[in-house]
Amino acid sequence: MEGLPAVAKATGSDPSLLALKRRARRINRMLGDAYPYAVAELDFTNAFELLVATVLSAQTTDIRVNAVTPALFARYPDARSMAEADEETLQDIIRPTGFFRAKAASIKALSTRLVDEFDGEVPNRLEDLVTLPGVGRKTANVVLGNAFGIPGITVDTHFGRLARRFGWTTEKDPVKVEADVAALFEPKDWTPLSNRVVFHGRRVCHARTPACGACPVAQLCPSYGEGETDPAKARKLLKYELAPGREELHARMMAAETRAQLRAAGFGLEA
Repeated sequence: MEGLPAVAKATGSDPSLLALKRRARRINRMLGDAYPYAVAELDFTNAFELLVATVLSAQTTDIRVNAVTPALFARYPDARSMAEADEETLQDIIRPTGFFRAKAASIKALSTRLVDEFDGEVPNRLEDLVTLPGVGRKTANVVLGNAFGIPGITVDTHFGRLARRFGWTTEKDPVKVEADVAALFEPKDWTPLSNRVVFHGRRVCHARTPACGACPVAQLCPSYGEGETDPAKARKLLKYELAPGREELHARMMAAETRAQLRAAGFGLEA
């Protein structure tokens, strides 16, 4: 058992790392077929915007963050301007995201650090990113993978929950989850895998009642049956573009229309 991810050692249900990898990679491919449009759901145009948006996303939804960042970045488009921002004004702009005082202090402090230590640019190394105020491994991996194309596994609450349900890990500590999952996939797959798993967790594999009967990877999931298995009832649990009545939105996303194009066409992207 030497060298196996912790889950393989602990469960004994999948005794070889090869078998665990094969099943995990099949799930990834099936999620890729289900969500070819899976991307980071925070709106951004550069690494700085994604970094700030990800810090703001703590304890709130991406939808709420996306509602405030246009005004935020119109007023403070770069690290220097945000470092010099009036903190009360920052708080007023980001208030809808919750914990706005702490978040304003964090994004102002990280902007100051970017100006002082990195010439105002977001660094593209994890060891540098995690030194910034309010930035941990999850945020760093979001930025590395989606802004710089550097592979990273983003372990948020959705990813951790699904990694355990899929049998990829038994760990709850995000760093240990990241290590277990990283052992199952090639680095080139880490970022798209993260986006797909998070998409699936938000739309189908919910925390309380997963829609097992409408799940595209049900045949491979060792946790099948924890949620609603009746297909008709399960479909009613689906969210976002998979929700009943949103077939046109789903079709347009499958046709590779961007989030900006969909909004311009009048589609709401909320749950």
